Amino acid sequence: MATSSAQTTAAVSGLLQEELAPRRERGLWSDAWRRLMKNRLAMFGLFALIIIAFVAFVGPHLPVLGRYGPNDQNYDPAMKQLGPTGSHWFGTDQLGRDMWARTLEGLRISLQIGVGTQVIVLVIGLLVGAGAALGGKLSDNLLMRMTDITYAFPDLLFIILIRAALTDRDIFFVTNQKVLIIIAIAMVNWTTVARLVRGQMLSLAERDFVLAARALGAPRWRIVMQHMLPNALGPVIVAITFGIPVAIFAEAALSFIGFGVPPPAASLGTLVAIGYSTIQRNVWNVIPAAGAVAVLMLCFTFLGDGLRDALDPRTR
Repeated sequence: MATSSAQTTAAVSGLLQEELAPRRERGLWSDAWRRLMKNRLAMFGLFALIIIAFVAFVGPHLPVLGRYGPNDQNYDPAMKQLGPTGSHWFGTDQLGRDMWARTLEGLRISLQIGVGTQVIVLVIGLLVGAGAALGGKLSDNLLMRMTDITYAFPDLLFIILIRAALTDRDIFFVTNQKVLIIIAIAMVNWTTVARLVRGQMLSLAERDFVLAARALGAPRWRIVMQHMLPNALGPVIVAITFGIPVAIFAEAALSFIGFGVPPPAASLGTLVAIGYSTIQRNVWNVIPAAGAVAVLMLCFTFLGDGLRDALDPRTR
């Protein structure tokens, strides 16, 4: 009886270990992905963004979606200022250009600027935030006062000033106007990520697992790279996700007032500005570009809300 009882206990223990093993192996990111998949609005935003990116970048190379170029003009007066038709799904503008093709180009530019801006924001924010948190009191004061000064300026006005200063100048041999706009927007929007990284690093520096690694003699760079940085990335990823629509809207606002991507590039803000001048004759020149901006911002907002809930440690 004792042998049978021991065998039963061992079998139950083995089953429990097999059941709990996958749960132990699941870390922060796998748990976050599982929670994100349960958020319907977040998954809708993610799949919608994937489809939009595919159509914007691949669509012009497909015969069905890319029948016209964004700058192809039709000189026939009857083909100008058209509403949606079978051959021109979003109509045509005052020069007979296909609004579908120009909207796709605007989406490409907006996505490139939004993502490119946040890549630079992430790099600057990590360097400034980590330097302030780990570099001592003097570096903390210097970097945070610089952050406060940058944060104090009105965003759009500061971007316009930087954009005007970069016009017709070579910045590290960069002359592409789209890249200069990315730099101008990033130089304004890095402050939020820097403050977030600093707060996360200061909080993690006092956690037990960091103190234990320090007591065991682990080098400082290893503590930062293996213990502190991975645990600080969750809130940073959420901030970057919310920052993409902010950058897209900033570019659209710049293009609307004439400081954005220069013609003949079809930025979404430029399309809205051009369509606004002829809105009395053809409202369809405004609807596609304005709708594209709204859809992009809504999808990124849904995804950001889902990531914030999924990466919140209090929900684990």
